[in-house]
Amino acid sequence: MYDFDRYGANQSLDKGNKLSLCELMRRLPPLAAVRAFEAAARHESFTAAAAELGLTQAAVSYQVKALEERLGAPLFVRERGRARLTPLGQRLLPTLSQAFDSIETAFASHREEDESLLTITTTHTFANTWLAWRLGAFQMAHPELAVRMATSNELIDLKAGDADVAIRAGPGNWQGLECHKLFESQFTPMASPECIAAIEGKLGRKLEPSDMPTAHLINPGDDWWQQWFCDNGVAPDEQALRRPGVRLDNQANEGHAAMAGQGFALLTPFLWTGDVAAGRLAMPFPDRISARGWAYWLCIPPERRMVPKIKRFREWLMAVMEETRNREAA
Repeated sequence: MYDFDRYGANQSLDKGNKLSLCELMRRLPPLAAVRAFEAAARHESFTAAAAELGLTQAAVSYQVKALEERLGAPLFVRERGRARLTPLGQRLLPTLSQAFDSIETAFASHREEDESLLTITTTHTFANTWLAWRLGAFQMAHPELAVRMATSNELIDLKAGDADVAIRAGPGNWQGLECHKLFESQFTPMASPECIAAIEGKLGRKLEPSDMPTAHLINPGDDWWQQWFCDNGVAPDEQALRRPGVRLDNQANEGHAAMAGQGFALLTPFLWTGDVAAGRLAMPFPDRISARGWAYWLCIPPERRMVPKIKRFREWLMAVMEETRNREAA
């Protein structure tokens, strides 16, 4: 076995075998030259080959000449208006055409699979509170396209093909990606209407921001609570923030815990409009919303932005976002 990490790539790898790395590699002529020859041979015309390959006739002639020099023998007999194959050219053509057919088939199979499946990676929160409720409408509008949604908060490599598009929360300045802003990542306390009514019943008045430090908070140690208190001029109860309580790993779980009456969670209003409209959640302070300077973004490798399935999803998502914002503003 050859160990290219341990030994220099061009040195002898063991005493019994003097093959160098260069000798182990395929001894192939330049693929561009082979491709030019195969096209010219099929058409028996350098002009037709140039049109097929998107090259000039001179470029095809140059590539074929380079291949002939490498082989040390002519491949064509140049005649007026026609390039007739020599016996060597006739012998090479069927095998090379079959090889190119196999290559084309391999890439066509990948292309068909790639064009028929859209893979979206997004956060648990965005998937569960917003996208999963609407993604079916996109798929129904494009029945020829299968849609796969993968939820993860981990870093992924779009350029390596881990997914077609990503939806993430953050600053939106990720290097090498085209990022489209979807909405601001804001937050405010929310709870079930029953939870709020029970507290206001005990207080005998409407809930105020100053009441929040002693309320039952979901994820009380989250620094978002510290920011919300600071933004609203409320002195936090340090002892209350350190007390045991429900601690969940994403906003989607926090929102469902709040709907179940387990206390107040800091939630992004845009993601929970449906639950607020349905009466499962309520915002006691709709005018007191904090922000981290972050947003949710649709991220796409710029070289793939015009791939049909990605273009269709981008246009659909941006249109639905605009429609949602307009509805909320009305």
